[in-house]
Amino acid sequence: MVYLSARKYGIPALVEDLTVRIGSLFFHLYSIWLFTFSDLKTIVCPMALFGTVNALSTLAFGVDQNTVPTDIEILCRIPRVAFWIWINLLPFAIDNQRQPSAILEDGVNKPWRPMPAKRLSPERAKVWMLILYPLAVLISNSFGALRQCLALVCLGVWYNDLEGADTNCFVRNFINACGFISYASGAMEVAFSRPLPVSTTVVSWFAVIAAMVMTSVHSQDMPDQEGDKLRGRKSVPLTIGDEPSRWIIAVSVSAFSFFCPWFWDSVPGVYACLAILGATVSVRSLFCRSVPQDKTTFLLWNLWVAVIYCLPFVKKWSISLGGL
Repeated sequence: MVYLSARKYGIPALVEDLTVRIGSLFFHLYSIWLFTFSDLKTIVCPMALFGTVNALSTLAFGVDQNTVPTDIEILCRIPRVAFWIWINLLPFAIDNQRQPSAILEDGVNKPWRPMPAKRLSPERAKVWMLILYPLAVLISNSFGALRQCLALVCLGVWYNDLEGADTNCFVRNFINACGFISYASGAMEVAFSRPLPVSTTVVSWFAVIAAMVMTSVHSQDMPDQEGDKLRGRKSVPLTIGDEPSRWIIAVSVSAFSFFCPWFWDSVPGVYACLAILGATVSVRSLFCRSVPQDKTTFLLWNLWVAVIYCLPFVKKWSISLGGL
């Protein structure tokens, strides 16, 4: 009798409709997740780490400690920092992946992405992008780092719509370096919840990070050469050759593995740690050349970068211990 009554009043239909709607919601949420999945290891997690540990390291930057929040306040803002990075990354990733040439490339390199997997049409993706870019600006206006957000919008247009990522490998690496600095400084500013404090050391450190990325970020292009060639992208390995590209990565990683600890006057243990990790990335870049091996090398490159991001924090504790 209860079941008949439920059918009479359409409850099964309501339940079925609700189930369909929930299923559709999770389908689209998963699609959004897939847009940024491959960038979690490159942008979201490393930049959240950078923003947090560098905000905690103002003593090493020579910034007046009375002008910055406490360590507890900074740590409590980690979720906000990560969300700021992700919401600024999402519309860029959608714009990048909706391009016809990108769909062609991803069909070879990343067939699980929403476009080649037919989870979303390019037209619908454009609508999402047009909604999410203003949303990112509004959130940045609330969280902080509005300047970095606007810089990322401009860099995204240059990279995707003006084909800055495809027509010249050096322009591509330059845009990537500017993007890294925008994310890094923005994450740091959100962690502070106030304008980023400026000192000579802060500016110099961002310049070092930019140079490091500019000369070695094409590690991400090494396993993607087949797809990049298909779309006509002039990445570093496809422009100057596979062999020279690997040597540039090896030399750059080796050089910055020693320069960055020197910049922060690190203890010998830090030199040893970065030397071992940097040597691993360099040797693998030169001698491990299959697509799966290049993907693993790029993961190790991201780990190497993350360790370098932590050097100011190590310096802060050296200063603190030296003052005891």
